Amino acid sequence: MQIAISDNSSEKNTSFLDKLEKKLLKIFRLTNEPVVKVYHGYGNVSQMIVFGHVFSLSPLPRKKYRKNFWTNTFALIRSFMVVRIPDVSVRMVWGGVVCETTTAKDGFFRFEWKHQSEMAPGNYKVQVQYFSKETNAVFATGVGSVIIPYINQFSFISDIDDTFLISHSSNIRRRLYVLLTKNAHSRKPFEGVVNHYRLLANAHTTLENPNPFFYVSSSEWNLYDFIKEFTRKNELPEGVFLLSQIKRLAEVWKTGATKHGTKFMRIARIFEAYPTQNFVLLGDDSQQDPVIYAGIVKHFPGRVISVYLRHVYEKNLTNVKEEIKKIESAGVQVCHFVHSQEAIDHSYRIGLLEKNETTASKVVG
Repeated sequence: MQIAISDNSSEKNTSFLDKLEKKLLKIFRLTNEPVVKVYHGYGNVSQMIVFGHVFSLSPLPRKKYRKNFWTNTFALIRSFMVVRIPDVSVRMVWGGVVCETTTAKDGFFRFEWKHQSEMAPGNYKVQVQYFSKETNAVFATGVGSVIIPYINQFSFISDIDDTFLISHSSNIRRRLYVLLTKNAHSRKPFEGVVNHYRLLANAHTTLENPNPFFYVSSSEWNLYDFIKEFTRKNELPEGVFLLSQIKRLAEVWKTGATKHGTKFMRIARIFEAYPTQNFVLLGDDSQQDPVIYAGIVKHFPGRVISVYLRHVYEKNLTNVKEEIKKIESAGVQVCHFVHSQEAIDHSYRIGLLEKNETTASKVVG
């Protein structure tokens, strides 16, 4: 008589690997459930634009902000621990509107649609679903906001790194050091910049109808939550974030080193979305803002009121002055400044700000 002995070693190995995977996910505060990440979109009275990513692996939201080297380093690295899902179906659902598209090779999706009736300015919630076209099963859902700004006298487009957030963009080692050792609560804005931005948000309008702000940066979408929390913590004007292509963990040392030509395209799309709006551009001279802004002024004549460039990089000064001459020759005011108070004074001189305007709340930064 032969006795059959069940070999369950394969099952044991599988069980062990499952437990190990769960433990590692818990340690690194990651999820391997599909996630639809929807970023702040923007629109006008007749059109809306929404974008985001679909992930199969992504970090869980950060809950605590400690002044601890390893905690902050770990948090930054986690933001690059993502696995993107390409070529899958996603649909945007808003009211009676349903749009479908397919994610790009980096998991990115973008919806752009027109509404049948004019939309009032405000903040609208939209839902994006990652689903199966064959079975209609929904694997993950994300919720985001679309901002339709009030069309006031001015709109503002601002860079982020070294424009209002101290980042040392021109020095990769120093940039990585602050990214790895500090967090959204311990990083600092330049002195006076929050006051300037709050004043601009309420220039020639009311607190209830603030001027729109668009934050366009070469920083990657990996840093979206960090930047969003930084602006919230420091009470900068709420706005739309337009960042650069997401990076993998192996590329973390390249953070901020994105081709700047895409930044011109993102700014151009904003101008095209608001064809009757005048803009003020805010940036710095550490990288390509002067070149990009000179290109925008040339491409959209008569649409830029003023350009603000924070001086943070001495070696680039000669080239920056050449770009400033190009901008000024087109009849656009330029303020190349070191301290934000200089920029505030300039805003009053050219009538961008009025003497009776005050900040919405306490002055910080």
